[in-house]
Amino acid sequence: MPALEFTRRYAMAHRLLADPTSKCIVPHGHNEFVTVRLQPRTAFRFGGANAQAPFEALKRRWHGWIDGCVDHALQLNEADPLIGFFREHEPARLQRIMTFVGDPTTEALAACFWLKLRAFLEDADLPFDVAEVRVEETPTNTVVLTAFDANACGLPAHAWPRRPDMSINEF
Repeated sequence: MPALEFTRRYAMAHRLLADPTSKCIVPHGHNEFVTVRLQPRTAFRFGGANAQAPFEALKRRWHGWIDGCVDHALQLNEADPLIGFFREHEPARLQRIMTFVGDPTTEALAACFWLKLRAFLEDADLPFDVAEVRVEETPTNTVVLTAFDANACGLPAHAWPRRPDMSINEF
């Protein structure tokens, strides 16, 4: 059965706190690509006037979130002291900070992408499952999720990745 696939490029910055000797403890950025693959639950026709796949609606919502919320966001551990700085000195910028339980690794980002995309699909009552999320951090480092147990990530039902809105944090 054919699948739908979307790829988007975005810029981001993050820092990782878990390893104080890592060069990633200093905020830095990447230009990344995210590719998502959706598998239809039932057969349908692709293309032309008789198409049944809501390709444009899916693409528009996903790309809108990536372009409007994820692109140029600063990804931080929710315990990062930089969040306190922004709260005190630049509260208007908090909306551009993507928060994570733990460090904002590429693996954590791929899991959040999976959850957000699934929330979008469920909200629109579209007959697709997320089959794969691929995040290319650099030309030599890519994380690929082909199966994901959303319950294993420990996020509550109301956490931003599980909501079908445009959120990237809990502020």
